[in-house]
Amino acid sequence: MKRTILFDTETTGLDPLKGDRVIEIAALELVGDLPTGRSFRVLIDPERDVPEEASRVHGFTRADLEGKPKFAQVAPEFLEFIGNDPLIAHNARFDFGFLNAELARARLPELDMGRMVDTLDMARERFPGMPNSLDALCRRFSIDLSERTTHNALLDCRLLAAVYLELTGGRQRGLSLSVDEGGGGIATYTYVRPDGHVSVRVRPDAAELEAHQAFVSRLSDPLWLR
Repeated sequence: MKRTILFDTETTGLDPLKGDRVIEIAALELVGDLPTGRSFRVLIDPERDVPEEASRVHGFTRADLEGKPKFAQVAPEFLEFIGNDPLIAHNARFDFGFLNAELARARLPELDMGRMVDTLDMARERFPGMPNSLDALCRRFSIDLSERTTHNALLDCRLLAAVYLELTGGRQRGLSLSVDEGGGGIATYTYVRPDGHVSVRVRPDAAELEAHQAFVSRLSDPLWLR
């Protein structure tokens, strides 16, 4: 199944071209668009001050980052984790811009923009003219925001994973309807986990089939009888 990486960054400001730096990177591995449990997260010494307005957003001060590794030290592990798979982020151009500025500074190859999957673009297409921040989307999809007091990158990744699942088809992804060979045309519902193993398999019994037929008989032109 397809592997993708969902990631987020926290920074000292809004513009890497004006000297702002990355202070946190977090990433989650998705297989079949569902989290596998594998994650990557690191705090980084930005080698500069952290403005107060930025600290109010993510909660980190310069003191919190003293003694943390520099970006060039953590870049190899991050690049190994993301591999060559598509990269999902909310307002992804912002995160790609910062990471590519850091990679260039470390004299490492930049991320190919062709790998970018932007959930903000997806949300704007689905909900034109509506608020499409991560918080707004979580509220729209009834995703719990109670832990989100500041912009923690790993928590934001977990919230975005739930949002991304909704944007790409909802919480029933993986549910399929099939007819067993030699099963007399009786449908079975199968849920397949990202690792490919069947988690749930439901086959209606005689009583359930009888109840279904009784229900169908009361409908006008039911599609089941076409």
